[in-house]
Amino acid sequence: MRKTRSMTAAAIGLGIALAATGCAGGSDGSSGGQGTLTLWTNAMEGRGAQYWRDAAKEYQSLHPDVTIKIQSVQNEDLDGKLQNALNSNSAPDIFLQRGGGKMQAMVNAGQIQALELTDTDKANVGEAALEGVSIDGKVYAMPLDTQPEGIYYSKNLFKKAGITSTPTTMDELKDAVAKLKAIKVAPIAVGAKDAWPAAHWYYNLALRECSQDTMAEAAKSLTFDDPCWTKAGEDLAELLDAEPFQKGFLTASSQQGAGSSAGMIANRKAAMELMGNWNPLVIADLTPDKKQLPDLGWFPFPAVPGGKGDPTAIMGGAGGYSLSKNAPKEAFGFLQFVVTKDQQEAYAEAFDTIPVNKDAQGVVTEPYNISALQAFNKAAYSMQFLDTMYGQNVGNAMNIAVVNLMAGKGSAADIVKDVKAAAEKG
Repeated sequence: MRKTRSMTAAAIGLGIALAATGCAGGSDGSSGGQGTLTLWTNAMEGRGAQYWRDAAKEYQSLHPDVTIKIQSVQNEDLDGKLQNALNSNSAPDIFLQRGGGKMQAMVNAGQIQALELTDTDKANVGEAALEGVSIDGKVYAMPLDTQPEGIYYSKNLFKKAGITSTPTTMDELKDAVAKLKAIKVAPIAVGAKDAWPAAHWYYNLALRECSQDTMAEAAKSLTFDDPCWTKAGEDLAELLDAEPFQKGFLTASSQQGAGSSAGMIANRKAAMELMGNWNPLVIADLTPDKKQLPDLGWFPFPAVPGGKGDPTAIMGGAGGYSLSKNAPKEAFGFLQFVVTKDQQEAYAEAFDTIPVNKDAQGVVTEPYNISALQAFNKAAYSMQFLDTMYGQNVGNAMNIAVVNLMAGKGSAADIVKDVKAAAEKG
């Protein structure tokens, strides 16, 4: 899962205990005891959390000397809680890894292990997925799914509005916005209260405006001098002129409740939402009958005229799990277990996602996931989410600056200015 900006929240840090012994935390041996592993995930309720319970139970049946305890942490709180645990040497053995600059910082601090994958592991995961979780030739997380981002939409609302094909350019997207307004439907839902969902519009416009080399170089040097960074902000400002987002989008959350952006899609109050491929599960959990919308579709982010990025490039990456520095070998064994074919099929079905194990991709049958998988396979390249790729400081500054632009409190130039200021601070 993404960032994995996923799963509706029941409570912060809800613990799902899989055994009566041991306690959360303690990869340094200070707690947990012999053979007890701890895993932190952001899967809070429903099928996702159940997958981890089932996987742990099955692994324990194969390895009776191992006890696995799962702790679910609400997505928006996971990074801070995890960083505190890593810094205090009380990190879980296994935890959700965001990748990019955040993973680089953990590597630099000596807080996570390099994984020694076998040939079987590499075959299960695939080269493309491993590329996104490797630094200097070493693998630091076990990928579980691919996460192509795009625009989820209601086929029924498109039909009702007279939209006969999905938009392939920003002008076509604006036309769709106008037609949806005409039938009194919010064209696009966004949870700007959480900042990152709003910022993803800027990320994708930057992906279209900036070349692959420019974006990759920025990850190394944290320089944002290319005019494409400002142009992406100007593109977003132009889209805002069409008033595409729902009323009150600045105070809406992305995933919690019927009033969230995902909730608006689930209840047919909005037609589109830009999001990673964890979104269908979130939407399904927010429908009145807790079932997926039968007309949910997906299309890639539209092209921009004259952009230096490849129009097939896709924002996303691979979601995975890392091992803290003192995690025992049994923790790695569990990661090897969850990328096997049967487990990957179960994971894909539980999270409504695209597994990295190609032998398990036969379970991808939902039209929106098939569309996303096809676009991902055709993409000239994929780029990690920018607040992950460029690290927490730069990423947070970028996210906040984008929200300021959307709120009428900043400009495209201000996004670049604020990002540069954060980069200078390191």
